[in-house]
Amino acid sequence: MDDNIKRVVVKVGTNVLTNKDNRILGPVLRELVRQIAVLYEEDIMVILVSSGSAMAGMEILGKTDIKDKSIRRQIYSAVGQPRMMRHYYSLFHDYGMRCAQVLATKRDFDIGKHRENMINCYEGLLSEGVIPIANEDDAVSLTMSMFSDNDELASLIAELVDADRLIILSDTDGLYDGHPDDDDSKILNTVKTDQNVEKYVQASDKKEGEGRGGMASKLKIAKGTANKNIPTYIANGKRENVIVDIINDKEVGTKFISA
Repeated sequence: MDDNIKRVVVKVGTNVLTNKDNRILGPVLRELVRQIAVLYEEDIMVILVSSGSAMAGMEILGKTDIKDKSIRRQIYSAVGQPRMMRHYYSLFHDYGMRCAQVLATKRDFDIGKHRENMINCYEGLLSEGVIPIANEDDAVSLTMSMFSDNDELASLIAELVDADRLIILSDTDGLYDGHPDDDDSKILNTVKTDQNVEKYVQASDKKEGEGRGGMASKLKIAKGTANKNIPTYIANGKRENVIVDIINDKEVGTKFISA
């Protein structure tokens, strides 16, 4: 592994963590934690940005009579977040590791005391060998000032902790030069930030609870983060050993680098 890589931010999306019936997948969580443990043994600290709380809450509560979509999301997330952390806490404990929950709102990244407080939190956890697990604090976030999605949150954290890599795990293998389902479409292995690859992005319709970020959002975030000299990857989170393979510089997913 590259000795210069010491901090990695890994974002895992809802579609990676769930199956077609929108149920949380234990084996996927376990594989994520296993890979983080592998990197930990190589003195590489991972900050995990994990979606899935709304879906985890929906799995418990089922349909609700609450009509307001924003309030519904607050309720689902408030119920689902401790459930996600229970999963993670147990899995990290199995590997002799410790984890911590860090919930944030957009305000926490504003220049000044809020940002300094956030930096102190992350630096304190990392110095103690504790894996921070981040998510937006959906229960209290105001709709008009929410992160566009957890890809944005992951990018802000990567900048905040001066990460060496940002890995965005999705349910696709990377950015294709056409529709992912077309046989003649190929993955773009490396993209420079000045390349016009936006034309390849397909629109998608997401159901409630599935998360807010599509490929267009991921592309924008990946380019923006790469422009800050943090190489960024979009890869398939359900692919075995995907995180470790990326850190080992294997040809996995799409890598974004500054022009």
